[in-house]
Amino acid sequence: MDTRTPKTGSDFHRPFIMAWGFCVVFYFLQYALRSAPGVMVPELTAAFGLSALGVSSLIGLYYYTYSAFAIVSGACFDRYGAKYVVPVGLLMLAAGAVLFGLGSANAAEGGRLLQGAGSAFSFTGAVYLATHGFPGRYLATAIGFTQCFGMLGGAAGQFAVAPLIHGVLGWQQFWIYGGVATTALAVVLLVVTPGGHAERTTAQGSIWSMFTPYKSVLSNPQSYLCGFAAGLLFLPTTVGDMIWGVSFLREGWHIGYGEAVNRAAMVPLGWVIGSPLLGYLSDHLGRRRPVLIGGGVFMLVVSLAILYLPHGILPPYLAGFLLGFGSGAAMIPYTIIKEVNADEVKGSATGAINFLVFTLSALMAPAYGWILVEVSDGGALSLPVFQKAGIVGVGGIVLAIVLSCFIRETGARCVPKTNDAPPPDAARPAGATP
Repeated sequence: MDTRTPKTGSDFHRPFIMAWGFCVVFYFLQYALRSAPGVMVPELTAAFGLSALGVSSLIGLYYYTYSAFAIVSGACFDRYGAKYVVPVGLLMLAAGAVLFGLGSANAAEGGRLLQGAGSAFSFTGAVYLATHGFPGRYLATAIGFTQCFGMLGGAAGQFAVAPLIHGVLGWQQFWIYGGVATTALAVVLLVVTPGGHAERTTAQGSIWSMFTPYKSVLSNPQSYLCGFAAGLLFLPTTVGDMIWGVSFLREGWHIGYGEAVNRAAMVPLGWVIGSPLLGYLSDHLGRRRPVLIGGGVFMLVVSLAILYLPHGILPPYLAGFLLGFGSGAAMIPYTIIKEVNADEVKGSATGAINFLVFTLSALMAPAYGWILVEVSDGGALSLPVFQKAGIVGVGGIVLAIVLSCFIRETGARCVPKTNDAPPPDAARPAGATP
């Protein structure tokens, strides 16, 4: 039974907003655990006897289950609500962290897969709770702040974890304690998340009926444009920075380990500022597409400068920050995909875009490692190697900009503000009403 009061265009629902706040902490933790392996590549190489391709493949396992469970998480939120689904995701993440810290290659692989599966419930859950807690006119801003804290976790997984694992903790202990902290948060969210949940047509019938909303979402071409545009803008952070950023700075620019970690951490810190600011700008202007395209162009210019300008031309720390700032525009399609699909499938819409975004990351993580090996001819990594391989990321940003030009504008100034429903021509499931 739904215990919430009916939601109007101007209502704030505090219980859901409080739960959203704790779910943002979940998103912070999973991002920290996602990016942490990037600063322990030497330790992982030594512990498991891996090559550059092997390390990239191990770390990239996260994205396979993340993308697959993005579909599952979206369907679960639409069918069951958030009260029990979010804690289950947290417990899966906790188990994966503990397994990764056991020091066994097989356990690390299984742990990385569990981490990705559990993490898939974090952002989808935060967006689901934000959708139920905030009125529509603040949704892009709320999603921007969600990503802001997530990327702050990504930065912490680099600049905070590096001194920890080389000081007070070993790299294995870090993962064990991370699992304990995640378990504690699961208990908190179980307590604070409201039990009320709007009745959905998918709540009836077999377990497979929970995936019915995806028929609507995935039959809408706009969903694919949103997913691929966001995914291509994500790649320079998920693969370029969080896996290879430190190696690029050390092997390409010959920067010391500590300095390289701090500089790489500036990319997610740029997201911390860029995501909410660009989300707010999109809400304030009542336009989605110009901010998305502008962020992509800005990101392209900075990427070219990082790869091809002589080292020392750009001020230290600034380039990474600007790259992260521009790539904060990748969150705007997360708002658009809900606005081009029906209200009844908001959770599944977020699950679908997460699936598309992180399927790209899952495929590109080992592919980029293979490209580095091929370009270097199996030898040492160097600046020319990263410059040649970087063409892939640059091309992806260009393609994202092109795709963004075909995304339907859904900003408030282009859509009649009668209610929070999607545009009249948006795809809806059979029987659904605007």
